[in-house]
Amino acid sequence: MSDGTTEGTVISHPSPNHGARRGATRPCLIVLHYTAMESAEAALQRLCDPQAEVSAHYLICEQGRIWQMVDEAERAWHAGAGRWGACCDVNSASIGIELANRGDHPFAEAQMRALEGLLPAIMRRWHIPPEGVIGHSDMAPGRKGDPGRRFDWARLERQGLARRRGENTGLEASAGRDDPDPACFRGLARELGYSAEVDDATLLEAVRLRYRPWGTGPLAREDCTALGTASHWT
Repeated sequence: MSDGTTEGTVISHPSPNHGARRGATRPCLIVLHYTAMESAEAALQRLCDPQAEVSAHYLICEQGRIWQMVDEAERAWHAGAGRWGACCDVNSASIGIELANRGDHPFAEAQMRALEGLLPAIMRRWHIPPEGVIGHSDMAPGRKGDPGRRFDWARLERQGLARRRGENTGLEASAGRDDPDPACFRGLARELGYSAEVDDATLLEAVRLRYRPWGTGPLAREDCTALGTASHWT
């Protein structure tokens, strides 16, 4: 790297934008974001600006440099309004990781390697399972779209760093269904954590951002099998 920093090395760069986790909550989620800014340096400046009142625990640049801005035990201000499962204060229940990316191009290889090095350590420290690694769009459907269609969730899944699609087996659907039932789709999504009160189209878009980023059109069997298993829909 240009300044001699080794890829994946964590650099301390404290942000004033944090507080105590409410109700002594321990992190049980990791929320992934993209910065939607032109450079990592611009994002770092904003995440450490007290007037901006936003932050995250970590920021990873395209070259794999990692800045830690907030101690993991503290509550960073990255998630905003939203919900995941029974959790309404996602900031208190999560660790936020920002990835420097405008949202309109693929994520850099060095950046993904750095993320893959960072995630397991956080997951071990806080006993966070793969199901607890989510996108900003998962907990704030319709309001947020990051980390977006170009983020390689399948890559994380293969390493056990995110929930593998098609593993939920909690709900049964009617046998022989040709056209997926939106109510059953919503039930499967809710069981996984999609608990925000949004309409069917917004929920479908959020699920597709995570599991079928290039999916289009009305609810399809592929959307359902991403949440459940093929046996639910045959």
